[in-house]
Amino acid sequence: MTEVKVKKESTDPVDIENRIKELCQQFPQGITDQVIQNDMPHVEAQQRASAINRLLSVGQLDLLKNSNGLLYRLKDVQSASKVKGSDNQEKLVYQIIEDAGNKGIWSRDIRYKSNLPLTEINKILKNMESKKLIKAVKSVAASKKKVYMLYNLQPDRSVTGGAWYSDQDFESEFVEVLNQQCFKFLQSKAEAARDSKQSPMVQRNSSFATSHEVWKYICELGISKVDLSMEDIETILNTLIFDGKVEMTIIAAKEGTVGSVDGQMKLYRGVNPIIQPTGLVKTPCGLCPVFDDCHEGGEISPSNCVYMVEWLDF
Repeated sequence: MTEVKVKKESTDPVDIENRIKELCQQFPQGITDQVIQNDMPHVEAQQRASAINRLLSVGQLDLLKNSNGLLYRLKDVQSASKVKGSDNQEKLVYQIIEDAGNKGIWSRDIRYKSNLPLTEINKILKNMESKKLIKAVKSVAASKKKVYMLYNLQPDRSVTGGAWYSDQDFESEFVEVLNQQCFKFLQSKAEAARDSKQSPMVQRNSSFATSHEVWKYICELGISKVDLSMEDIETILNTLIFDGKVEMTIIAAKEGTVGSVDGQMKLYRGVNPIIQPTGLVKTPCGLCPVFDDCHEGGEISPSNCVYMVEWLDF
């Protein structure tokens, strides 16, 4: 009778370490001990622990904490070189800030994730700022609070407010100028279509403009000191839609067409209302998306409506 040979999985420490690194590459966000255990059931707990400790000691793995427990993640070589010579606490804070990306993180959240005293965190943050490893950025969401992010990152729009904010102040005049110029461009497009004396359907179709055309017109005017994106212009066009001055339609577009997204393109045209809106429509209630949920004593009510207060003050 032929002897059946069962292949034994390697328990060599080097092989275990290499397999752990391969798992970390497969799961860049990090792996738990359970993932390692499931992948290498033949390896004893003591062998796993020795391999993990070895990788941690030589700086090839990062040890992180989340709601599910401990995570092991492959160390970024670039990040490791930046914090070379720092103590473990500083490396931990750097890792937490790096994970936050360009949206940044408050010192309170750093304290929660690191379990370090606030005084120690403040000391580490000042030290890292002096080394230009990180920077503090004021957030428009909370003017008195700062978020921390890596020094070379460009802050997210949710932090800076994008093109509509300057030093945390909303540029209402700038927005109004853009509003007027976008509407002026669409009006001129509609007038040119009417003057063409073509059939009504052709006139209507030729009165539409893409957001890319409007963006290009605004850029050529040179009225903005900051670089505006098409997304910024579409935000302005949306306010014109809410004001009843512009209408939008979406058409299918070929892949790669300028201004198209996922095979679709937004078209805009200026419109003139047939009749003037009534006074009720001009109030916040006339356009309120949660009108049906608004009642006295509820979470949304007329007495605590900030939009109504602003409208009355205006």
